[in-house]
Amino acid sequence: MTPDLNTLATALYVKIDDELKARPELVPQRSAGTIAPKLSDAELVTLAVLSALLGYTSERRWLRRAHRDFGGMFPYLPGQSGFNKRLRRATGLIACMIRLLGADTTLWSDDVWVVDSTPIECGRSRQTVMRSALAGWAEYGYCASHSRWFWGLRLHLVCTLGGLPIMFALSGAKADERETLLGMVEADAALVATRPGQTLLADRHYYGRVFEAELAKREVELLRPARKQENPRPGAALFKPLRQVIESINQTFKGQLDLERHGGRTVAGVLVRVVSRVLALTAVIWHNDHTDQPVKRSLIAYDH
Repeated sequence: MTPDLNTLATALYVKIDDELKARPELVPQRSAGTIAPKLSDAELVTLAVLSALLGYTSERRWLRRAHRDFGGMFPYLPGQSGFNKRLRRATGLIACMIRLLGADTTLWSDDVWVVDSTPIECGRSRQTVMRSALAGWAEYGYCASHSRWFWGLRLHLVCTLGGLPIMFALSGAKADERETLLGMVEADAALVATRPGQTLLADRHYYGRVFEAELAKREVELLRPARKQENPRPGAALFKPLRQVIESINQTFKGQLDLERHGGRTVAGVLVRVVSRVLALTAVIWHNDHTDQPVKRSLIAYDH
């Protein structure tokens, strides 16, 4: 099968629709007596993925494009306000679909994970910082990779070497990467428990005896470069090429899925835009895997 945007959209819609029928608890809650929406939840999430793949950061512009080019696939499209409200209520469904799609790939069983965090800028001017509804969650932090300060959040990502997202979290820019990782592992303890001996590649910021002991307790083997004045650690020869994997994945989010141009102005708005982009990457890997494409993380067939 030739991969293209239409085949991905069709396959994704069918997958989500089937999962919602099998798991009705995933359907976003609606008030009793509410009229069934004309745009189904499966169509809504599919639209969000297409928007992320095509690089739209404005919902109004995206809906105009969808009316013009995808009207045959989506007979009814709501206005921007209705789309906005429904998409935010579907954040939980989108997050669940990331896991369901990921588990339906051959990459899911990979016994090596990589972990890192990347900045998500949410504002630059002092006026934005003072007035933003994100204040209190977003904060000033330092990005060592680019030697710059920024105001915003961090996306913490655990993924396979093939780029498949396994776990992710959003935190303030100053959040300790180690504490966030332990929180992710604790929240997904059932998954980690099924992977005894899982190898986790990290950079030198993921250090500390207590931290490593907590991972060892869960039978997760941490491999990281040695810090200054530390003895050489095992696996040092692997880090340079394999660390490029997580940098490449972060660049996919930022360069192709416009992660930092999310356009969110509220907590709910930022959250749904970020999880939509994580789902978009997962959906591409899932579809490429099922269509036997040589490069699972390639977005080239779907970003135009």
